[in-house]
Amino acid sequence: MFANTPVEKMFFAGRDIFLKRDDLLHPDFSGNKARKFAYFLAHEFTGVKKVICHGSPQANSLYSLSALASIKGWQCDFYVDHIASHILNNPSGNYAAAVANGANIIDLSRLGGLNPDVGTRCQAYIEQQVLPYEPAALFIPEGGRCGYAEYGVSILANEIVVWSKMHNISDLKVFLPSGTGTTALFLNQYFIRQQTDIRVVTCAVVGGDAYLRQQFSMLNSDIREHPQIVNVGKKYHFGKLYPEFYAMWQRVCASGVQFDLLYDPLGFIVLEDYLQRSEPGVVMYLHQGGLLGNETMLPRYQRKFASDI
Repeated sequence: MFANTPVEKMFFAGRDIFLKRDDLLHPDFSGNKARKFAYFLAHEFTGVKKVICHGSPQANSLYSLSALASIKGWQCDFYVDHIASHILNNPSGNYAAAVANGANIIDLSRLGGLNPDVGTRCQAYIEQQVLPYEPAALFIPEGGRCGYAEYGVSILANEIVVWSKMHNISDLKVFLPSGTGTTALFLNQYFIRQQTDIRVVTCAVVGGDAYLRQQFSMLNSDIREHPQIVNVGKKYHFGKLYPEFYAMWQRVCASGVQFDLLYDPLGFIVLEDYLQRSEPGVVMYLHQGGLLGNETMLPRYQRKFASDI
């Protein structure tokens, strides 16, 4: 289905690390979300004519689902709490690409007659007001946080195991920044169950460490199989612009590889601190794609910090 993505060397924080280029997985269906949604691409779903999900109007999952739906011949209905006027007036990034793929993006704030107990909480609205009337629809939770994601993430994990054996690398640490933590969890679970010495280290980007542990437990109650969570002792708010994020992004992109502006800056900030505080052996950073989002994030950074950087 997908080509095994390459692993490259990258000089970072005064040392060589390895970079798993999952951004090169597929031109239309790449990175983290493609791994999570691989099960739906690889299997037949008789009678399904539509995929339903929810999240941000600029989410990577929106574009990936629109690509999945296009490949499978499904309609994609994606529910959002709100679409800002600047996105509607100047479509770009994941939103524009998903619309071009034929996605139907539904703004709940514009729908009248919502149950006040439901409000604009997308999943509750979908479960109560949409799915009962959509027998031919497949519902995928926000960001792909579901057991089906294990299928594609396990393929990725096996690629890493095979690569490490081929290069006689032991005690490998795979580092990635996490949103729901689905990818990090299923990677670490695979490595442990296959009795390898590879382990996952991650950091929380969307919420704090407690939120991430909660997300892990929703998919796997055995904390012995959960990834290690590290941080730099500072709380960052998801989607907020920080000058140190922009500076780190510029640093890592100087390597010649483009990274995402939403997850990777904090990922590399935490990784640098981790490398300086420990002796973790060989480290692989997982490039999870998401580069379409830079079309909207980069102008925001340039407007905000034009006079500073």
